[in-house]
Amino acid sequence: MSNKQDKNCIFCKIIKKEIPSDVILENKDFIAILDINPVNKGHILILIKDHCKNLTDFPEDKGKELIIFAKKISSAIVKATNADGFNFSMNNEAPAGQMIFHAHFHLIPRFKEDGLRHWPHKKYLDGEKEQLADKIKKIMEK
Repeated sequence: MSNKQDKNCIFCKIIKKEIPSDVILENKDFIAILDINPVNKGHILILIKDHCKNLTDFPEDKGKELIIFAKKISSAIVKATNADGFNFSMNNEAPAGQMIFHAHFHLIPRFKEDGLRHWPHKKYLDGEKEQLADKIKKIMEK
């Protein structure tokens, strides 16, 4: 296990087994646990063991391992819950719904009639889409 932990972080405490959890899968980099407040039953959180806040400081070299880890779990939760699909997501910062500031990913089993709604869509004004695309590209060039 890494030494990069935050002694005040609830997820770091779960990783160190100071707080009990229902561990689904664990390896040297990640631990998957059942969410105690699930969106749907079978909702799993994948925690990176190194403490980092969100995607902006998530270690790039762990991306492939994360996907392999998530794929294994997603197939199992779909079968175990008889789900019709699943969401794989991450909330980044409070306005996006992040409540615990330790990078973690959600695997949520989904069902045709689960009552969850998709996000509403918005429209761009004339020329706004192209201006925003250019602005994003210029920022990334820096």
